[in-house]
Amino acid sequence: MRLGSLIEELDAEVAKAVSAAGGLDTSVTGFAIDNRKVAPGTIFGAFQGQRVNGEDYIPDAVRAGAIAVVARPEALVDGAIHIAAANPRQLFAQLAARFFAPFPDVTVAVTGTNGKTSTVELARQLWRMMGHNAASIGTLGVTTSVDQVSTGLTTPDIVTFLANMAGLRREGITHAAFEASSHGLDQYRTEGLPVLAGAFTNLSRDHLDYHGDMDSYFDAKMRLFDEVVAPQGSAVIWADDDWSDKAIARATKRGLRVLSVGVQGRALQLANRTPTQLGQTLEVEADGTLYKVNLPLIGAYQAANALTAAGLVIATGGDTARVMELLGRVQPVRGRLERAVISRTGAPVYVDYAHTPDGLRAAVEALRPHTKGRLITLFGAGGDRDAGKRPQMGKVAADLSDHVIVTDDNPRSEEPSAIRAAVLAGAPHAQEIGGRRDAIAAAIAQAGADDIVLLAGKGHEQGQIIGDRVLPFDDVTVARECAG
Repeated sequence: MRLGSLIEELDAEVAKAVSAAGGLDTSVTGFAIDNRKVAPGTIFGAFQGQRVNGEDYIPDAVRAGAIAVVARPEALVDGAIHIAAANPRQLFAQLAARFFAPFPDVTVAVTGTNGKTSTVELARQLWRMMGHNAASIGTLGVTTSVDQVSTGLTTPDIVTFLANMAGLRREGITHAAFEASSHGLDQYRTEGLPVLAGAFTNLSRDHLDYHGDMDSYFDAKMRLFDEVVAPQGSAVIWADDDWSDKAIARATKRGLRVLSVGVQGRALQLANRTPTQLGQTLEVEADGTLYKVNLPLIGAYQAANALTAAGLVIATGGDTARVMELLGRVQPVRGRLERAVISRTGAPVYVDYAHTPDGLRAAVEALRPHTKGRLITLFGAGGDRDAGKRPQMGKVAADLSDHVIVTDDNPRSEEPSAIRAAVLAGAPHAQEIGGRRDAIAAAIAQAGADDIVLLAGKGHEQGQIIGDRVLPFDDVTVARECAG
Protein backbone atom coordinates (compact mmCIF):
# COMPACT_ATOMS: atom_id res chain seq x y z
CA MET A 1 0.00 0.00 0.00
CA ARG A 2 1.36 3.45 -0.92
CA LEU A 3 1.84 6.07 1.75
CA GLY A 4 0.06 8.53 -0.50
CA SER A 5 -3.11 6.44 -0.56
CA LEU A 6 -3.15 6.46 3.25
CA ILE A 7 -2.59 10.14 3.76
CA GLU A 8 -3.76 12.20 0.77
CA GLU A 9 -7.46 12.42 1.70
CA LEU A 10 -6.80 12.43 5.44
CA ASP A 11 -4.83 15.64 5.95
CA ALA A 12 -4.01 17.93 3.04
CA GLU A 13 -1.24 19.80 4.85
CA VAL A 14 0.49 16.63 5.99
CA ALA A 15 0.11 15.13 2.52
CA LYS A 16 1.71 18.25 1.02
CA ALA A 17 4.69 17.93 3.35
CA VAL A 18 5.11 14.22 2.62
CA SER A 19 4.87 14.95 -1.11
CA ALA A 20 7.60 17.57 -0.79
CA ALA A 21 9.77 14.90 0.82
CA GLY A 22 9.06 12.60 -2.12
CA GLY A 23 7.31 10.05 0.03
CA LEU A 24 3.85 9.61 -1.48
CA ASP A 25 4.89 6.58 -3.56
CA THR A 26 6.69 4.89 -0.65
CA SER A 27 5.42 1.37 0.02
CA VAL A 28 4.02 0.74 3.52
CA THR A 29 4.17 -2.78 4.98
CA GLY A 30 2.97 -2.21 8.54
CA PHE A 31 2.69 -0.03 11.64
CA ALA A 32 4.44 -0.18 15.03
CA ILE A 33 4.77 1.85 18.22
CA ASP A 34 7.48 -0.48 19.59
CA ASN A 35 10.80 -0.07 17.77
CA ARG A 36 11.51 -3.77 18.37
CA LYS A 37 8.56 -4.62 16.12
CA VAL A 38 9.69 -2.44 13.23
CA ALA A 39 10.43 -4.16 9.92
CA PRO A 40 11.37 -2.68 6.53
CA GLY A 41 8.47 -0.58 5.26
CA THR A 42 6.97 0.13 8.71
CA ILE A 43 5.47 3.45 9.82
CA PHE A 44 6.68 4.06 13.38
CA GLY A 45 4.67 6.02 15.95
CA ALA A 46 6.86 7.97 18.38
CA PHE A 47 4.83 9.36 21.26
CA GLN A 48 5.64 10.97 24.58
CA GLY A 49 4.36 8.92 27.52
CA GLN A 50 4.32 9.20 31.31
CA ARG A 51 7.31 6.89 31.74
CA VAL A 52 8.80 6.46 28.26
CA ASN A 53 9.37 8.92 25.42
CA GLY A 54 8.95 7.11 22.12
CA GLU A 55 10.95 9.84 20.38
CA ASP A 56 14.08 8.45 22.02
CA TYR A 57 13.68 5.30 19.92
CA ILE A 58 13.34 6.96 16.52
CA PRO A 59 16.96 6.21 15.48
CA ASP A 60 16.50 2.52 16.40
CA ALA A 61 13.26 2.36 14.39
CA VAL A 62 14.90 3.94 11.35
CA ARG A 63 17.81 1.51 11.53
CA ALA A 64 15.28 -1.35 11.66
CA GLY A 65 13.68 -0.18 8.42
CA ALA A 66 11.01 2.38 9.33
CA ILE A 67 10.20 4.42 6.23
CA ALA A 68 8.26 7.10 8.10
CA VAL A 69 7.85 8.34 11.66
CA VAL A 70 4.69 9.97 13.03
CA ALA A 71 5.80 12.37 15.75
CA ARG A 72 5.57 15.93 17.01
CA PRO A 73 6.96 18.64 14.72
CA GLU A 74 9.75 19.21 17.28
CA ALA A 75 10.94 15.57 17.12
CA LEU A 76 14.23 14.81 15.36
CA VAL A 77 13.81 12.35 12.50
CA ASP A 78 16.80 11.48 10.32
CA GLY A 79 16.76 8.87 7.57
CA ALA A 80 12.98 8.53 7.28
CA ILE A 81 9.98 10.67 6.35
CA HIS A 82 8.84 12.83 9.25
CA ILE A 83 5.03 12.86 9.36
CA ALA A 84 4.62 15.74 11.77
CA ALA A 85 1.45 16.33 13.76
CA ALA A 86 0.52 18.30 16.86
CA ASN A 87 -1.39 15.20 18.01
CA PRO A 88 0.72 12.35 16.60
CA ARG A 89 -1.23 9.63 18.41
CA GLN A 90 -4.45 10.59 16.65
CA LEU A 91 -2.89 10.91 13.19
CA PHE A 92 -1.04 7.61 13.62
CA ALA A 93 -4.31 5.89 14.56
CA GLN A 94 -6.11 7.33 11.55
CA LEU A 95 -3.35 6.19 9.18
CA ALA A 96 -3.20 2.74 10.77
CA ALA A 97 -6.97 2.35 10.49
CA ARG A 98 -6.79 3.00 6.74
CA PHE A 99 -4.04 0.41 6.45
CA PHE A 100 -5.80 -2.34 8.43
CA ALA A 101 -9.39 -1.81 7.19
CA PRO A 102 -11.96 -3.26 6.67
CA PHE A 103 -13.43 -4.00 10.10
CA PRO A 104 -16.62 -5.68 11.38
CA ASP A 105 -19.77 -4.01 10.02
CA VAL A 106 -21.27 -3.31 13.46
CA THR A 107 -18.94 -2.07 16.19
CA VAL A 108 -19.85 -0.67 19.62
CA ALA A 109 -17.76 0.56 22.55
CA VAL A 110 -18.33 0.70 26.30
CA THR A 111 -16.74 3.11 28.77
CA GLY A 112 -17.20 3.65 32.52
CA THR A 113 -15.38 2.78 35.72
CA ASN A 114 -17.11 -0.54 36.36
CA GLY A 115 -19.07 -2.94 34.18
CA LYS A 116 -17.24 -2.58 30.87
CA THR A 117 -16.13 -6.20 30.65
CA SER A 118 -19.51 -7.67 31.50
CA THR A 119 -21.34 -5.29 29.17
CA VAL A 120 -19.26 -6.06 26.07
CA GLU A 121 -19.37 -9.78 26.77
CA LEU A 122 -23.14 -9.79 27.32
CA ALA A 123 -23.60 -7.81 24.09
CA ARG A 124 -21.53 -10.45 22.32
CA GLN A 125 -23.69 -13.22 23.78
CA LEU A 126 -26.92 -11.49 22.75
CA TRP A 127 -25.68 -11.00 19.19
CA ARG A 128 -24.55 -14.63 19.00
CA MET A 129 -27.96 -15.87 20.12
CA MET A 130 -29.51 -13.68 17.43
CA GLY A 131 -27.47 -15.50 14.80
CA HIS A 132 -24.63 -13.02 14.29
CA ASN A 133 -20.93 -13.88 14.27
CA ALA A 134 -19.86 -11.71 17.20
CA ALA A 135 -16.79 -10.92 19.27
CA SER A 136 -15.76 -8.82 22.26
CA ILE A 137 -12.41 -7.18 23.06
CA GLY A 138 -11.35 -6.06 26.51
CA THR A 139 -10.01 -7.18 29.86
CA LEU A 140 -10.81 -10.82 29.10
CA GLY A 141 -8.97 -10.56 25.76
CA VAL A 142 -10.51 -11.27 22.38
CA THR A 143 -13.56 -13.50 22.81
CA THR A 144 -15.59 -15.20 20.10
CA SER A 145 -18.01 -18.10 20.28
CA VAL A 146 -15.14 -20.55 19.70
CA ASP A 147 -12.06 -18.92 21.22
CA GLN A 148 -10.60 -16.53 23.78
CA VAL A 149 -7.15 -14.96 23.44
CA SER A 150 -5.68 -12.68 26.10
CA THR A 151 -4.29 -9.27 25.11
CA GLY A 152 -3.16 -8.35 28.64
CA LEU A 153 -4.86 -4.93 28.65
CA THR A 154 -8.39 -3.57 28.89
CA THR A 155 -7.70 -1.47 25.79
CA PRO A 156 -4.69 -2.80 23.84
CA ASP A 157 -2.34 -0.52 21.90
CA ILE A 158 -3.73 0.95 18.69
CA VAL A 159 -1.81 -1.37 16.36
CA THR A 160 -2.90 -4.50 18.24
CA PHE A 161 -6.46 -3.21 18.48
CA LEU A 162 -6.85 -2.44 14.79
CA ALA A 163 -5.06 -5.61 13.71
CA ASN A 164 -7.36 -7.66 15.95
CA MET A 165 -10.45 -5.93 14.58
CA ALA A 166 -9.34 -6.48 10.99
CA GLY A 167 -8.50 -10.10 11.79
CA LEU A 168 -11.96 -10.64 13.23
CA ARG A 169 -13.49 -9.29 10.01
CA ARG A 170 -11.41 -11.76 7.97
CA GLU A 171 -12.68 -14.56 10.22
CA GLY A 172 -16.27 -13.63 9.43
CA ILE A 173 -17.08 -11.56 12.51
CA THR A 174 -19.78 -9.02 11.68
CA HIS A 175 -20.51 -7.61 15.16
CA ALA A 176 -17.91 -6.54 17.73
CA ALA A 177 -18.05 -4.84 21.13
CA PHE A 178 -14.97 -3.43 22.82
CA GLU A 179 -14.03 -1.81 26.11
CA ALA A 180 -12.91 1.81 25.86
CA SER A 181 -10.89 2.57 28.98
CA SER A 182 -10.07 6.12 30.03
CA HIS A 183 -6.39 5.47 29.29
CA GLY A 184 -7.26 4.04 25.88
CA LEU A 185 -9.48 6.98 24.99
CA ASP A 186 -6.98 9.54 26.26
CA GLN A 187 -4.16 7.89 24.28
CA TYR A 188 -6.16 7.42 21.06
CA ARG A 189 -6.02 3.61 21.23
CA THR A 190 -9.58 3.14 19.94
CA GLU A 191 -9.56 5.34 16.87
CA GLY A 192 -10.17 4.95 13.18
CA LEU A 193 -12.94 2.41 12.79
CA PRO A 194 -16.64 3.32 12.58
CA VAL A 195 -18.26 2.95 16.03
CA LEU A 196 -22.03 2.90 15.63
CA ALA A 197 -22.89 3.13 19.33
CA GLY A 198 -21.15 3.84 22.61
CA ALA A 199 -22.23 3.11 26.17
CA PHE A 200 -21.52 4.77 29.52
CA THR A 201 -21.95 2.56 32.59
CA ASN A 202 -20.95 4.71 35.59
CA LEU A 203 -18.13 6.77 37.06
CA SER A 204 -16.44 6.42 40.42
CA ARG A 205 -12.98 6.94 41.82
CA ASP A 206 -10.23 5.14 39.90
CA HIS A 207 -7.06 5.99 37.97
CA LEU A 208 -6.67 9.41 39.59
CA ASP A 209 -2.93 8.72 39.65
CA TYR A 210 -3.17 9.21 35.87
CA HIS A 211 -6.02 11.70 35.39
CA GLY A 212 -5.52 13.85 38.50
CA ASP A 213 -9.15 14.58 39.35
CA MET A 214 -12.65 13.29 38.67
CA ASP A 215 -13.54 15.93 36.09
CA SER A 216 -10.48 15.08 34.00
CA TYR A 217 -11.27 11.38 34.39
CA PHE A 218 -14.82 12.02 33.16
CA ASP A 219 -13.61 14.11 30.24
CA ALA A 220 -11.35 11.26 29.15
CA LYS A 221 -14.32 8.90 29.19
CA MET A 222 -16.45 11.37 27.24
CA ARG A 223 -14.11 11.31 24.25
CA LEU A 224 -16.18 8.26 23.36
CA PHE A 225 -19.23 10.45 22.75
CA ASP A 226 -17.38 13.63 21.74
CA GLU A 227 -15.25 12.08 19.00
CA VAL A 228 -15.14 8.28 18.73
CA VAL A 229 -18.78 7.32 18.09
CA ALA A 230 -19.67 8.02 14.47
CA PRO A 231 -21.77 11.12 13.67
CA GLN A 232 -25.47 10.28 13.92
CA GLY A 233 -24.55 7.26 16.06
CA SER A 234 -26.14 6.25 19.36
CA ALA A 235 -25.26 6.67 23.04
CA VAL A 236 -26.57 4.10 25.53
CA ILE A 237 -26.33 5.57 29.03
CA TRP A 238 -27.06 4.01 32.40
CA ALA A 239 -29.36 6.70 33.83
CA ASP A 240 -28.97 6.03 37.56
CA ASP A 241 -25.38 7.15 38.13
CA ASP A 242 -24.37 10.52 39.62
CA TRP A 243 -22.59 11.36 36.35
CA SER A 244 -25.34 10.14 34.01
CA ASP A 245 -26.94 13.53 33.37
CA LYS A 246 -23.57 14.98 32.37
CA ALA A 247 -22.96 12.05 30.03
CA ILE A 248 -26.40 12.50 28.47
CA ALA A 249 -25.66 16.21 27.97
CA ARG A 250 -22.37 15.42 26.20
CA ALA A 251 -23.99 12.87 23.90
CA THR A 252 -26.91 15.21 23.16
CA LYS A 253 -24.56 18.10 22.37
CA ARG A 254 -22.78 15.88 19.84
CA GLY A 255 -26.13 15.06 18.19
CA LEU A 256 -26.11 11.36 19.07
CA ARG A 257 -29.32 9.42 19.59
CA VAL A 258 -29.57 8.83 23.35
CA LEU A 259 -31.01 5.60 24.77
CA SER A 260 -31.08 5.83 28.56
CA VAL A 261 -31.55 2.66 30.60
CA GLY A 262 -32.19 2.00 34.29
CA VAL A 263 -34.75 3.01 36.89
CA GLN A 264 -34.68 6.53 35.45
CA GLY A 265 -34.18 5.29 31.90
CA ARG A 266 -36.48 6.21 29.06
CA ALA A 267 -35.53 3.63 26.44
CA LEU A 268 -35.35 0.67 28.84
CA GLN A 269 -36.90 1.55 32.19
CA LEU A 270 -36.23 -0.86 35.04
CA ALA A 271 -39.61 -0.89 36.75
CA ASN A 272 -38.85 -3.62 39.28
CA ARG A 273 -36.05 -5.97 40.32
CA THR A 274 -36.56 -9.00 42.56
CA PRO A 275 -33.62 -11.22 43.67
CA THR A 276 -34.12 -14.96 43.24
CA GLN A 277 -32.06 -17.91 44.44
CA LEU A 278 -29.80 -18.03 41.35
CA GLY A 279 -30.52 -14.70 39.71
CA GLN A 280 -33.16 -12.00 39.61
CA THR A 281 -36.42 -11.14 37.94
CA LEU A 282 -36.53 -7.84 36.08
CA GLU A 283 -39.57 -5.93 34.89
CA VAL A 284 -38.51 -3.67 32.05
CA GLU A 285 -40.70 -1.16 30.23
CA ALA A 286 -39.83 -0.32 26.64
CA ASP A 287 -41.95 1.37 24.00
CA GLY A 288 -45.04 1.04 26.19
CA THR A 289 -44.61 -2.71 26.72
CA LEU A 290 -43.69 -4.32 30.05
CA TYR A 291 -41.28 -7.24 29.70
CA LYS A 292 -40.51 -9.79 32.42
CA VAL A 293 -36.91 -11.03 32.31
CA ASN A 294 -35.61 -13.91 34.44
CA LEU A 295 -31.96 -12.85 34.43
CA PRO A 296 -29.66 -15.72 35.49
CA LEU A 297 -27.14 -13.33 37.11
CA ILE A 298 -27.21 -12.03 40.68
CA GLY A 299 -26.82 -8.43 41.80
CA ALA A 300 -28.09 -5.00 40.88
CA TYR A 301 -24.93 -4.17 38.97
CA GLN A 302 -25.34 -7.30 36.84
CA ALA A 303 -28.82 -6.10 35.93
CA ALA A 304 -27.32 -2.73 34.99
CA ASN A 305 -24.70 -4.36 32.77
CA ALA A 306 -27.28 -6.61 31.12
CA LEU A 307 -29.65 -3.75 30.34
CA THR A 308 -26.82 -1.59 29.00
CA ALA A 309 -25.74 -4.46 26.74
CA ALA A 310 -29.35 -4.86 25.63
CA GLY A 311 -29.47 -1.14 24.84
CA LEU A 312 -26.41 -1.45 22.60
CA VAL A 313 -27.90 -4.39 20.72
CA ILE A 314 -31.19 -2.52 20.25
CA ALA A 315 -29.35 0.66 19.21
CA THR A 316 -27.65 -1.28 16.41
CA GLY A 317 -30.81 -2.85 15.01
CA GLY A 318 -31.87 -5.56 17.47
CA ASP A 319 -35.57 -6.19 18.03
CA THR A 320 -36.52 -5.14 21.56
CA ALA A 321 -38.84 -8.07 22.30
CA ARG A 322 -36.27 -10.57 21.05
CA VAL A 323 -33.47 -8.98 23.07
CA MET A 324 -35.56 -9.03 26.26
CA GLU A 325 -36.30 -12.72 25.68
CA LEU A 326 -32.63 -13.56 25.15
CA LEU A 327 -31.53 -11.82 28.36
CA GLY A 328 -32.96 -14.82 30.18
CA ARG A 329 -30.35 -17.05 28.51
CA VAL A 330 -27.10 -15.17 29.05
CA GLN A 331 -24.21 -16.84 30.86
CA PRO A 332 -22.10 -15.47 33.74
CA VAL A 333 -18.97 -13.56 32.75
CA ARG A 334 -15.60 -14.90 33.91
CA GLY A 335 -14.54 -13.39 37.23
CA ARG A 336 -17.69 -11.30 37.63
CA LEU A 337 -19.55 -12.70 40.65
CA GLU A 338 -18.44 -16.10 39.43
CA ARG A 339 -19.30 -18.90 41.85
CA ALA A 340 -15.99 -20.69 42.17
CA VAL A 341 -16.89 -23.47 44.58
CA ILE A 342 -19.12 -24.51 47.48
CA SER A 343 -17.11 -25.29 50.59
CA ARG A 344 -17.40 -28.51 52.58
CA THR A 345 -19.65 -26.68 55.03
CA GLY A 346 -21.92 -25.58 52.19
CA ALA A 347 -20.80 -21.97 51.86
CA PRO A 348 -20.67 -20.64 48.29
CA VAL A 349 -17.46 -18.81 47.35
CA TYR A 350 -17.74 -16.03 44.75
CA VAL A 351 -14.92 -14.37 42.82
CA ASP A 352 -15.28 -10.82 41.53
CA TYR A 353 -12.99 -8.30 39.83
CA ALA A 354 -14.16 -5.42 42.08
CA HIS A 355 -11.11 -3.21 42.68
CA THR A 356 -12.65 0.21 43.32
CA PRO A 357 -14.80 1.43 46.24
CA ASP A 358 -17.95 1.47 44.11
CA GLY A 359 -17.12 -1.86 42.50
CA LEU A 360 -16.62 -3.45 45.91
CA ARG A 361 -19.85 -1.93 47.19
CA ALA A 362 -21.75 -3.30 44.19
CA ALA A 363 -20.36 -6.81 44.65
CA VAL A 364 -21.10 -6.93 48.39
CA GLU A 365 -24.59 -5.53 47.91
CA ALA A 366 -25.24 -8.06 45.16
CA LEU A 367 -24.52 -10.94 47.53
CA ARG A 368 -26.26 -9.55 50.61
CA PRO A 369 -29.83 -10.63 49.63
CA HIS A 370 -28.56 -14.19 49.19
CA THR A 371 -26.78 -14.33 52.56
CA LYS A 372 -28.54 -16.00 55.48
CA GLY A 373 -25.54 -15.93 57.79
CA ARG A 374 -22.35 -13.88 57.49
CA LEU A 375 -20.92 -12.23 54.41
CA ILE A 376 -17.14 -12.66 54.52
CA THR A 377 -15.28 -10.27 52.21
CA LEU A 378 -11.63 -10.74 51.28
CA PHE A 379 -9.77 -8.17 49.20
CA GLY A 380 -6.60 -6.12 48.80
CA ALA A 381 -5.46 -3.16 46.73
CA GLY A 382 -3.04 -2.96 43.83
CA GLY A 383 0.35 -1.31 44.13
CA ASP A 384 1.52 1.57 41.93
CA ARG A 385 -2.09 2.66 41.49
CA ASP A 386 -4.37 5.32 42.98
CA ALA A 387 -3.53 5.11 46.69
CA GLY A 388 -6.39 7.35 47.77
CA LYS A 389 -8.99 4.68 47.13
CA ARG A 390 -7.43 2.17 49.56
CA PRO A 391 -8.99 3.38 52.84
CA GLN A 392 -12.24 4.03 50.97
CA MET A 393 -12.34 0.37 49.91
CA GLY A 394 -11.61 -0.66 53.48
CA LYS A 395 -14.48 1.41 54.79
CA VAL A 396 -16.92 0.03 52.19
CA ALA A 397 -16.00 -3.55 53.10
CA ALA A 398 -16.18 -2.88 56.84
CA ASP A 399 -19.53 -1.10 56.64
CA LEU A 400 -21.26 -3.67 54.46
CA SER A 401 -19.67 -7.02 55.38
CA ASP A 402 -19.92 -9.12 58.52
CA HIS A 403 -16.26 -10.07 58.47
CA VAL A 404 -13.40 -8.57 56.45
CA ILE A 405 -10.02 -10.05 55.56
CA VAL A 406 -7.45 -7.68 54.10
CA THR A 407 -4.78 -9.38 52.03
CA ASP A 408 -2.50 -8.72 49.06
CA ASP A 409 -3.65 -8.08 45.51
CA ASN A 410 -0.95 -7.06 42.99
CA PRO A 411 1.58 -5.17 45.14
CA ARG A 412 3.86 -4.54 42.16
CA SER A 413 6.82 -2.38 43.29
CA GLU A 414 5.26 -1.31 46.61
CA GLU A 415 5.75 -2.91 50.01
CA PRO A 416 2.65 -5.14 50.51
CA SER A 417 2.37 -4.38 54.22
CA ALA A 418 2.20 -0.64 53.50
CA ILE A 419 -0.67 -1.19 51.07
CA ARG A 420 -2.53 -3.31 53.61
CA ALA A 421 -1.99 -0.65 56.27
CA ALA A 422 -3.59 1.95 54.00
CA VAL A 423 -6.60 -0.31 53.45
CA LEU A 424 -6.84 -1.10 57.18
CA ALA A 425 -7.06 2.62 57.94
CA GLY A 426 -10.60 2.36 56.61
CA ALA A 427 -11.27 -1.05 58.20
CA PRO A 428 -9.43 -1.04 61.53
CA HIS A 429 -11.15 -4.17 62.86
CA ALA A 430 -10.50 -6.30 59.79
CA GLN A 431 -8.39 -9.43 59.91
CA GLU A 432 -5.01 -9.01 58.16
CA ILE A 433 -3.47 -11.98 56.34
CA GLY A 434 -0.72 -11.04 53.88
CA GLY A 435 -0.39 -14.11 51.69
CA ARG A 436 -3.41 -14.29 49.39
CA ARG A 437 -3.56 -18.11 49.33
CA ASP A 438 -3.43 -18.25 53.13
CA ALA A 439 -6.10 -15.56 53.34
CA ILE A 440 -8.41 -17.43 50.96
CA ALA A 441 -7.91 -20.65 52.93
CA ALA A 442 -8.76 -18.82 56.17
CA ALA A 443 -11.87 -17.21 54.69
CA ILE A 444 -13.20 -20.54 53.48
CA ALA A 445 -12.33 -22.29 56.74
CA GLN A 446 -14.26 -19.66 58.72
CA ALA A 447 -17.40 -19.90 56.58
CA GLY A 448 -20.40 -21.84 57.83
CA ALA A 449 -23.31 -23.33 55.88
CA ASP A 450 -25.31 -20.10 55.82
CA ASP A 451 -22.33 -17.85 55.03
CA ILE A 452 -21.08 -16.48 51.70
CA VAL A 453 -17.45 -15.74 50.87
CA LEU A 454 -16.51 -12.97 48.42
CA LEU A 455 -12.98 -12.95 46.99
CA ALA A 456 -12.65 -9.52 45.43
CA GLY A 457 -10.08 -7.69 43.36
CA LYS A 458 -8.57 -10.12 40.89
CA GLY A 459 -11.52 -11.78 39.20
CA HIS A 460 -10.40 -13.42 35.96
CA GLU A 461 -6.68 -12.68 36.46
CA GLN A 462 -4.29 -15.59 36.15
CA GLY A 463 -1.31 -14.06 37.92
CA GLN A 464 -0.18 -11.97 40.88
CA ILE A 465 2.28 -9.15 40.18
CA ILE A 466 4.97 -8.97 42.86
CA GLY A 467 7.88 -6.70 42.03
CA ASP A 468 8.67 -7.26 38.38
CA ARG A 469 7.46 -10.87 38.41
CA VAL A 470 4.07 -12.28 37.51
CA LEU A 471 3.45 -15.39 39.60
CA PRO A 472 0.69 -17.84 38.58
CA PHE A 473 -2.40 -17.17 40.69
CA ASP A 474 -6.09 -17.70 39.96
CA ASP A 475 -8.61 -16.96 42.73
CA VAL A 476 -11.05 -19.53 41.33
CA THR A 477 -8.45 -22.30 41.20
CA VAL A 478 -7.06 -21.45 44.65
CA ALA A 479 -10.55 -21.33 46.16
CA ARG A 480 -11.30 -24.80 44.80
CA GLU A 481 -8.02 -26.14 46.15
CA CYS A 482 -8.64 -24.61 49.57
CA ALA A 483 -12.21 -25.92 49.70
CA GLY A 484 -11.25 -29.43 48.59
